[in-house]
Formats: sequence, structure tokens, C-alpha cells
Amino acid sequence: MSDPTKDKAQTEPRVIPQEAFDWYDEYAHGLIDRREFFSRLSGLVALGFTMTTLTSALIPNYAAAEQVSFNDPAIKASYVKFDSPKGHGAGQGYLVVPRELKGTAPVVLVIHENRGLNPYIKDVTRRLAMKGFVAFAPDALYPLGGYPGNDDEGRAMQKSMDKAKIEEDFLAAATFLKSHELSNGKLGAVGFCFGGYVVNMLAATIPDQLDAGVPFYGTPAAVDLRKNVKGPLVVQLGSLDKRVNATWPDYEAELKAIGADYTMYMYEGANHGFHNDSTGRYSEPDAELAWTRTVDFFADKLKA
Repeated sequence: MSDPTKDKAQTEPRVIPQEAFDWYDEYAHGLIDRREFFSRLSGLVALGFTMTTLTSALIPNYAAAEQVSFNDPAIKASYVKFDSPKGHGAGQGYLVVPRELKGTAPVVLVIHENRGLNPYIKDVTRRLAMKGFVAFAPDALYPLGGYPGNDDEGRAMQKSMDKAKIEEDFLAAATFLKSHELSNGKLGAVGFCFGGYVVNMLAATIPDQLDAGVPFYGTPAAVDLRKNVKGPLVVQLGSLDKRVNATWPDYEAELKAIGADYTMYMYEGANHGFHNDSTGRYSEPDAELAWTRTVDFFADKLKA
């Protein structure tokens, strides 16, 4: 007698089609709604995939992705408020400091995606502290009570907010962090997706305050601001990220025209979100290489 479980495992397709990852990107960025996203996935079910397999690969599972525990004895984490007079009045973020820090250190602003300060971004912040940086990750959703615990609600909350005020909050956070008592006066910023856009925006808005920026798969700042970019920037892109990559040629042409200091790395076969180890879009070799480049870049550019 055959084993139904074994038969199912043998007949289910092993490689999820690229269009599923593209649909998730559209869904995550508000180009299609949840109903349309799952309607499209149902077409893949007809081809032999289970909905569980598809959603497990596409939707973040933060519990399985923690690299540095919040209890790690090498770091000290806390929530810290800062003033944002041009934004929402006040902001709050996750500050992580090397426990054995003596004196000051380079500071790095960590900027989340379009859904608030989720566990993945907090883990990235801890990873930076483990490398000797003072890392600070603001939560854009703080004025509404903070990240709600799930991405769908967080995404809806962030979409409901005034984008200009959110940007002012991150500008205020950058100023707060650069002048922090633990700062050596050198400010870096790394961001992912929406956070990548914010890094580009900071580079164009406060070019003399930002000493090093790393936008992961982020769109450029507004056209009228781009002429202000000085860098240095390390731009991290995945070759399968059609939406963001479509903006790169014009942005690169502008960076070249103004003599900005930048380096772009394109990771072949990598999706948007390839650094996020909580989803099936994660590409470990690309993520590790991109992260090594990021840390080395900050270590070089943020020396006192």
C-alpha cells in the first residue's frame, strides 16, 4: 500500500515559479490586494503546489530567522525616544549597543521596510551591534502605537500615515543618533525596501551629515533632490527585482553626472528582499556577501 504523504511529496513541484515571488512583491507594496494575491496563488495550486508550501515560502516567518538573540550577553538593547518637531513630534526606536563599549563608536541608523519595526529589522540592528557599532532602528509606526505584531496590519498602518512626516521622523532620528553621547560623530545608514528609499532620501537631503549609506533594493529620492547626493553609497540590488531595478538606470546616470561617490552591486538571480532571512526570497550566499560588504564599508567610512 502506497504512502499518501510520500506520494504527495514526490508529485508536488519543487521549485516555486518566479512569478509567485513577483506577485508577493506586488502585494507587499500595495500594487495588488490580499484577495488578488491569493487568487493568483490558487492558480499554482492547480499546478500541484499546496497553498501551505506557497505561503510558507513567501510570507515572513520571523521566529525562524533570528541570528542574534535579544538576550545575547554581548549587547545591550533598549527603546529610546527622540524629538521630531517637523514630523510626528516624537519618535521611538530600538537602540542596541555593544555591552563592552568603552567611549564612543560609529553609529548606524537601521531603516525598516514599509510595515514598521518588525523582528527581522531588530535582528539586523543587533547584528550591527555585535560588530561594534551603536545601531538604532526607529519605528515609523510609533505615533500609532508601534509595530502591531504582524506585517499586514503594519503595512496598512504605515500606508495610512503622512509619508512626508515619516521622512521627517527619520531625518530627526539621524540627527539624534549622530549627536548621541555614544557616537564618534560618524553616521551610517542601512535600509531595506522602503528603508532603502529612505537611505537614498537621507543621502540627498543631509549629504553632509550622512557619512555612509547602504540602500538595499530601494528606489531613489525625489528627482529635485538627487542633485545633492555626495555619497559614499553602496547600492545593493537583486537582478530579479524588476520594480526597483527599473529606477536604477536614471538614478545611476544622475549620480555619474554629479560625480557622486557610489558603488552598485547586482546579485544575479536574487529577488527583492534577498537579505531577509525570514522568507523564501532569502538568498543566503548573496545576503552574506552583501552583509560583509556593508559591514566592511561602514568600518572603513565611519572611522573617527
